[in-house]
Amino acid sequence: MIKLSKEARNELAQWLKKYLTEEFEADIGSLEAELLLDILGEKFGYYYYNQGLQDAQTILAKKMDDITEAIGALEK
Repeated sequence: MIKLSKEARNELAQWLKKYLTEEFEADIGSLEAELLLDILGEKFGYYYYNQGLQDAQTILAKKMDDITEAIGALEK
């Protein structure tokens, strides 16, 4: 499970609570919002995390190609 700081967890739970109220007229308490946040993080968090790692790997590979080309240009 992805760990969030207390501040981030509280901010996200409050956002989720507000969103559900505004979009679906679902009035939930803070505890329910935190529990829902836990479930969403558990079910979806790893997908976003893994995609972020893949994106970072793609960027690093491109940068390494750029460096290799730059070094090749310096060779005599």
